[in-house]
Amino acid sequence: MGLILDTSTLVTAERRGHSVADILEQIQQAWGETQAGLSAVTVVEFAHGIERAKTDEQRQRREAFLAELRAAMKVHPLTDEIAERAGAISGQQAQRGIIIPFADLLIGATALHHGCEVVTGNVRHFEMIPDLVVKAL
Repeated sequence: MGLILDTSTLVTAERRGHSVADILEQIQQAWGETQAGLSAVTVVEFAHGIERAKTDEQRQRREAFLAELRAAMKVHPLTDEIAERAGAISGQQAQRGIIIPFADLLIGATALHHGCEVVTGNVRHFEMIPDLVVKAL
């Protein structure tokens, strides 16, 4: 079973000056040899952060980090199947009074679609997605 890394985990690592290699090593130490990937939503969220950079140095660091992520990990695109699954999860949970943030919903649906677990620093949001295995890093 592979892992989908949530944006929160990666942003925290980037802000602490960790490289993608550092992150992958930490994952390997925690869960052994496993395939780590990203949802395309994470690319959107990083691009947003790049545009909001306060300095040129910060922008360049974020751009380099995103490029490194994309080179090291598979980016899973959003497909109509993933969109449909996300909509079904959202509707079912909303009927129960549970609202899942949209980006987390899409990342979780991507993980479920590919039979992956999610690694996140935001366990609370992802635990609202039924059948999703959530790991804290």
